[in-house]
Amino acid sequence: MVCALAIQLMIPLSAAAITAPELRGQFAVQEITSDMHGLDLKEKEFLKADLRDVDLSGSDLRGAVINTSQLQGADLRDADLSDVVGFASRFDGADLRGAMFTNAMLMQSRFTESQIDGADFTNAVLDLPQQRALCSRANGVNPHTGMATRESLGCRP
Repeated sequence: MVCALAIQLMIPLSAAAITAPELRGQFAVQEITSDMHGLDLKEKEFLKADLRDVDLSGSDLRGAVINTSQLQGADLRDADLSDVVGFASRFDGADLRGAMFTNAMLMQSRFTESQIDGADFTNAVLDLPQQRALCSRANGVNPHTGMATRESLGCRP
């Protein structure tokens, strides 16, 4: 008994309270509406969220977790998605013009027919087939960072 108590006292309370993001829910967005334009959504969690056709233009999504979410047709123009974790999400047909995806983790995400003119993908992690597909239609310069979309994706000249 004394040994168990001693071990419990050695473990910091914060370490004992660590849980997976899927179980925490403390940063999860509870209410999704069709107009979320310009909102401060830093570090919020969108897990298996239905964001199809949602207006997120100009929103601050830095550090957000957008895993296995549906963003088909979403408006993300000029949104800041820096440091986002967007694993296995669908951005098909989304408007990403002027969006910033710097340092974003976007593995297994899809961008079929998304508009990417002026988007900044500097240091973003994408699956190679997606990166190549984005390069095939990349053009423009990000109005906020001054980075060319093709350069940010590491496209060949």
